[in-house]
Amino acid sequence: MAGRSRLMIYDFEEGHAFPVLETEREISAPNWTPDGTALLVNGEGSLYWVDLDAPELLEIDTGLCLRLNNDHGITPDGETLLFSDHTFGEGAVIWRMALGEEEADPQRVTAKSPSWFHGVSPDGTTICYTAVREGLFGIYTAALDGTGESCVIEGAHHYDGPDFSADGEWLWFNSDRTGASELWRVRRDGSGLERMTDDALVNWFPHPSPDGEKVVYLAYPEGTVGHPADMHVSLRLWRAETGQTETLVEITGGQGTINVPSWSPDGVAFAYVDHV
Repeated sequence: MAGRSRLMIYDFEEGHAFPVLETEREISAPNWTPDGTALLVNGEGSLYWVDLDAPELLEIDTGLCLRLNNDHGITPDGETLLFSDHTFGEGAVIWRMALGEEEADPQRVTAKSPSWFHGVSPDGTTICYTAVREGLFGIYTAALDGTGESCVIEGAHHYDGPDFSADGEWLWFNSDRTGASELWRVRRDGSGLERMTDDALVNWFPHPSPDGEKVVYLAYPEGTVGHPADMHVSLRLWRAETGQTETLVEITGGQGTINVPSWSPDGVAFAYVDHV
């Protein structure tokens, strides 16, 4: 990690970003809570709440799951926490845990590994995630309890970073299926595949806004392989009205900056992590 981690919020009404919390610890991948009062971040294998009124890292007890990566989220009703963990030596597995219950234990969601959680449908019934099955990367969906696992799209290339559109009908994701990583979307039944960006940048982790009008994503310099940390990257915006893209901020970041959905519930802002 380069220097200190900063938890940031980009406010579209203000037209700029401002810091929420700065720490010597390596934090990453913020989510907003459904009530808009706090952010959830990963920090060195654990999860933390950050209250926006009094920002500090407050650790969440995740039971025997002790090696969480930066793939996590909260259901729209605020009742369930989902995360990926690789404590038990078989690769990443998705778990869920009831929030607001002092003695709640995590319950395993995905029977197979590796599975990396990425998002929850707007109606709160379905998760989307990246998985490797029989040697192939793919985008998958399942019910909150892991039943009904379904492959939306897979192939010999890399598929990652799925997130639901605001209407729940589409899954946005990134893939290098035509060369460098670009943004794509596909219907939940696997039909209607569309390429959404086509430029020299290496584009990852698209996150549609709650109003369906915008998508924020991470862009690496041309030629970048994978999604490394501590690079000069940009956070960019795709507008549904025009299909055009623009740069919002340029930062030091990458892996952990916006891996998971990070829009505020009202769609006015999104959170991210950079390093200084």
